[in-house]
Amino acid sequence: MDFSSTMRPADMERITTPEQADAFIVEAVDAVRAQVGDGKVLLALSGGVDSSVVAALLIRAIGKRLVCVHVNHGLMRKGESEQVVEVFRDGLDANLVHVDASDRFLRLLEGVAEPEAKRKVIGNEFVAVFAEEAARLEGVGFLAQGTIYPDILESAGGVKAHHNVGGLPEDMDFELVEPVRLLYKDEVRVVGRRLGLPASMVDRQPFPGPGLGVRCLGAITRDRLEALREADAIVREEVEAAGEDIWQYFCVVPDMRATGVRDGARVFDWPVIIRCVNTVDAMTAEVPELGWSLMKRMTARILAEVPGVCRVAYDLTPKPVGTIEWE
Repeated sequence: MDFSSTMRPADMERITTPEQADAFIVEAVDAVRAQVGDGKVLLALSGGVDSSVVAALLIRAIGKRLVCVHVNHGLMRKGESEQVVEVFRDGLDANLVHVDASDRFLRLLEGVAEPEAKRKVIGNEFVAVFAEEAARLEGVGFLAQGTIYPDILESAGGVKAHHNVGGLPEDMDFELVEPVRLLYKDEVRVVGRRLGLPASMVDRQPFPGPGLGVRCLGAITRDRLEALREADAIVREEVEAAGEDIWQYFCVVPDMRATGVRDGARVFDWPVIIRCVNTVDAMTAEVPELGWSLMKRMTARILAEVPGVCRVAYDLTPKPVGTIEWE
């Protein structure tokens, strides 16, 4: 298979079965070994399904000659960076560099309220941190990415510019290694399961590159960000425990306050807005009707366990008119 091609071959079958995934893994491992030879490969490992599957493929292909760099920008969901370290360094014995750049990102984001400005700060600083780590490594001639086929289609069609399709700094002198660039997201998940990645990682919901930065609406503050992280964890726990089949579910916390009463005294705290959507292609989306008992459990837990929150709401807006994310 020619991984340098941007076109998916017309006769390429969809990967839907374990047997097809196994065949793809063998072919991908052989292709990586042929491309890389005795060289070293650098991978930005976010913990998302695409980069995680690429990491597992490359570990199988070249072992310790893969260097994974995981940058925690302080906008991850609860426990995500710890899971990356546990799965790859401890479970798969990966050569992993873990960079905690939380303070660095959050300082740059102070007072930045406009959504696109926040995205630009986060994206630019991530590239800067990654470039710094890359400069510390010697003998690395290849850069691996979790580019998948929809990234290429959307970028080529002008729908959305993806950072991993033509968005790399010009002074980073690497040859690209992109073993899943011709796969769709569902196919990547099938391959990930056959590589032995945990379900919590393979079935991870779509998560924006700027992370919780675009769900902590307006200018980000550390206390409101932490409230968002805790509320989001509760929503994910309760929806999963209820066995609900929902494509994506998360919280947003806006930069506003509402009056409430707690322990007989007035409070002036944040609202948490729960967002759940079902979709096939993410171009349109519908809002599922959740059971009343689930809604009440999530509300009760958020109000009891998350400091600084006094209201919980459920977003009923479909796409269109609303987008899936708020920012």
